[in-house]
Amino acid sequence: MPGTNLTREEARTRAKLLTVDSYEIDLDLSGAQGGGTSRSSEAESGGGTYRSVTTVRFDVAASGTESFIDLIAPAVHEVTLNGDALDPAEVFADSRIALPGLLEGRNVLRVVADCAYTNTGEGLHRFVDPVDDQAYLYTQFEVPDARRVFANFEQPDLKATFQFTVRAPEGWTVISNSPTPEPGAVTDNVWVFEPTPRISTYITALIAGPYHSVHSVYEKDGQTVPLGIYCRPSLAEFLDADAIFDVTRQGFDWFQEKFDYAYPFKKYDQLFVPEFNAGAMENAGAVTFRDQYVFRSKVTDASYEARAATILHELAHMWFGDLVTMEWWNDLWLNESFATYAEAACLAHAPGTRWPQSWTTFANQMKTWAYRQDQLPSTHPIMAEINDLEDVLVNFDGITYAKGASVLKQLVAYVGMDEFFRGVQAYFKRHAYGNTRLSDLLGALEETSGRDLKTWSEKWLQTAGINVLRPEIETDQEDGSGLITSFAVRQEAPALPAGAKGEAVLRPHRIAIGLYDVDEATGKLVRAEDGRIELDVDGELTAVPQLVGRRRPAVVLLNDDDLSYAKVRLDEKSLAFVTEHLGDFEWSLPRALCWASAWDMTRDGELAARDYLSLVLSGIGKESDIGVVQSLHRQVKLAVDLYADPAAREALLTRWTDATLAHLRSAEAGSDHQLAWARAFAATARTPEQLDLLEALLDGSHTVEGLAVDTELRWAFVQRLAAVGRFDENEIAAEYERDRTAAGERHAAGARAARPTEEAKAEAWASVVESDKLPNAIQEAVIAGFVQTDQRELLAPYVDRYFAAVKDVWDSRSYEMAQQVVVGLYPSVHVSADTLEKTDAWLASAEPVAALRRLISEARAGVDRALRAQAVDAAG
Repeated sequence: MPGTNLTREEARTRAKLLTVDSYEIDLDLSGAQGGGTSRSSEAESGGGTYRSVTTVRFDVAASGTESFIDLIAPAVHEVTLNGDALDPAEVFADSRIALPGLLEGRNVLRVVADCAYTNTGEGLHRFVDPVDDQAYLYTQFEVPDARRVFANFEQPDLKATFQFTVRAPEGWTVISNSPTPEPGAVTDNVWVFEPTPRISTYITALIAGPYHSVHSVYEKDGQTVPLGIYCRPSLAEFLDADAIFDVTRQGFDWFQEKFDYAYPFKKYDQLFVPEFNAGAMENAGAVTFRDQYVFRSKVTDASYEARAATILHELAHMWFGDLVTMEWWNDLWLNESFATYAEAACLAHAPGTRWPQSWTTFANQMKTWAYRQDQLPSTHPIMAEINDLEDVLVNFDGITYAKGASVLKQLVAYVGMDEFFRGVQAYFKRHAYGNTRLSDLLGALEETSGRDLKTWSEKWLQTAGINVLRPEIETDQEDGSGLITSFAVRQEAPALPAGAKGEAVLRPHRIAIGLYDVDEATGKLVRAEDGRIELDVDGELTAVPQLVGRRRPAVVLLNDDDLSYAKVRLDEKSLAFVTEHLGDFEWSLPRALCWASAWDMTRDGELAARDYLSLVLSGIGKESDIGVVQSLHRQVKLAVDLYADPAAREALLTRWTDATLAHLRSAEAGSDHQLAWARAFAATARTPEQLDLLEALLDGSHTVEGLAVDTELRWAFVQRLAAVGRFDENEIAAEYERDRTAAGERHAAGARAARPTEEAKAEAWASVVESDKLPNAIQEAVIAGFVQTDQRELLAPYVDRYFAAVKDVWDSRSYEMAQQVVVGLYPSVHVSADTLEKTDAWLASAEPVAALRRLISEARAGVDRALRAQAVDAAG
């Protein structure tokens, strides 16, 4: 990726010099329609070019200066600046066109280039659907990929209007940020869009192809916003548009009330597109989603909740990110954290919500992600120092999204929800269509809350690491029961991981303390009406005199309601009780907090993997929240695969798999829990009898009442049977014949790579590492299939091959494609000192760029943590 970087200083210099007025972008996509059935062919999936003509009008602060505009293109044919033709061979190199001799005041630049379709999910992605042999296009521009489609000043603070004109094949629909022209306004298949409001380059968008669509409107108090939902025709039968519209309208109602600012664009389209790298992207008025959110088979309610959260996340971005945009990428966290907080708050509090337990999901998933990220050597302050584009590309992480959102949740508790949203309202009105820094938002919140947030900001946003909160309880009885005579909260600041920058600090926390006892009538652990106090915790030890004199309850839970961001430990007596009764909490959130604490203790080596398995098996049967159940499934498998003593691993896997089968058979017929247990069973089925059962479920010779072995569940069974050697090419090909779709193609590629033979591994490795022709989604599937935790010996030769190849892969691929390889093929399953030594030797000799060094260092930290956990489990 040489020659494509942009530094913050370069962006600052350019922003002082230039004010951009408008872009006119003319794209000729008329040659994009060609079909083809081989998805591994670059020529059919990604290759080829299209004509891109950009006219940009911008003002310059002083005459005689020079600057540059960004463009990544195979060929530049014309560059005309203020009527003068410049030689493309002289001014265009790598990703830049030099702009010499700029005039004070208005300048006009015209660039004619051939830009390239991609199959990497970056720039203008081209996909051919194997079902109808039709091409489908979409753009993905965050962070720096609008420059792959048209010449532009690729930084968020140089906003402008954008007017797209697109020539497309006959029969196509073209969607952009502005309303789609009516059919009668399209002449000769040329689509002319009206100019956008002033927005940043990275949220412009273009989606084109014979997409299927459903339309509606959002109407309230005289406001009318056209709504559209799009997907490929091959997915149309599965598109539950009414459910998507319902969540969208819920978001419009709640956000417009809380933000006190009308939706800022002329329409709102949501487009489910193929081979999308992220979950979704907040293009202004034209949000793109990965089309796996169009569910082809039965999924659990957790999947519907996750989709709803993503819908609301992107809708929140229309205000926070699109209307008001960060000045530079060091405030990326504020965009993503705000949208992440807003999605959960809307799901939890909007009238008529289907998911009032969304803060449980937040604690269970977002917080777990944040805690993991914050204990890596790459941990960084929430407000990260972003020096260039390579820095920001690796910064879409658990700090930027999950820790930031957790801290915002605490900030809301700290200043008050009404005061928080009054500050947000002032912020939107003050900075609409402009760019801001963090200080602009904090200033508005200080005005509405009366709180001084400078110290809070310094401690929470400008430092790295995580605190630990522990209760210190004394009672009048030797066994710890009776009346509380002393209660305090001890705060710890564990040292940052080796290699991390900065120092650990103590922080101010707003927390609740919950007191739980068993309700004799129901047998449930409940919090009494007066069993919750809320307070500020600051410093090393905070006394809680309010609890002195009260009878000690069965469980004392710090950070009840999950207000703050901290690792929480239970006192010895509470932990002993929870170990036997974790599933008995009446409410899902305290259960989730205790599950999270147990998982964190396992990762930290405070709880042996075998004991974590026992804890889960004792309580998961009573867990009603399906999202928590599915998280526990993933965590148990990870604990047994990586954190357990290798000598005990097979016995623990057998114990777990036997339990998954027992729960599958006992689960309510047709329930979400039954489906989740079926998938958990398929992930680790190992004995001949268990594998026979998978085959019987596939061919229909055996059934489990209520369990629909539909398309996606069939593939889960096929992939496991391939991984253990039961299925080979014939069976995989036969399954693909049943499902000749893009999803089926991905699943088949993963199943082939999962086969336990030297030939299968060599073929998969060559297709990903030695070739760069696979589309992004197929490459991702092959990598996932290649790495099987029960194939360690078969994968051992690839440890050295990984370190021999990884730098060349990074240097020769686009960021998204390189990252898949770097992270996905790192030898994480080889938990050994040898893996650490080889990683250290590579880091010392390869001289990787900072972004690559970070990814490898994070992967190394996972192996190091697993080694320590294995030692604890062995000692246990």
